[in-house]
Amino acid sequence: MSFALAEETVAVVTEQASNAVAEGRLDLRGFGHMGESFLDAALGYLVVFIGLSLLMIVVILVGKVMVAGSKKKKTEKAADAPAAAAPAPAIPKKLAPGSAGDVKIYDTDPRDAAMIMAIVADKLGKPLNELRFRSIKEVK
Repeated sequence: MSFALAEETVAVVTEQASNAVAEGRLDLRGFGHMGESFLDAALGYLVVFIGLSLLMIVVILVGKVMVAGSKKKKTEKAADAPAAAAPAPAIPKKLAPGSAGDVKIYDTDPRDAAMIMAIVADKLGKPLNELRFRSIKEVK
């Protein structure tokens, strides 16, 4: 029964489409120009892409001009400002005799850092006070 219903539906739709074409309500001539539609779409995408590229170039150039202008203003301000009292030099910390400075320790126990420094000094064959350790960090 469903097959007969489908045939009847197809026949009715076909008859309605034929009548619409005959009366001029349906124009099927536009479907033959799909190549032109694709060309129009591609040209539209190309125009938008070129426009965005040009806008990107303009924004980059304006940014570089602004950065150069701000650098120029900073140098002019520095030159115009009188050489006021220079900031006092920082007073260096007094280090213990024989030490080579502070060691920054990150994520490491101070005891482990001391052992690492001692091992490195031993392997190099140098006294610990001749080596300079800037920082010790545990690698996880």
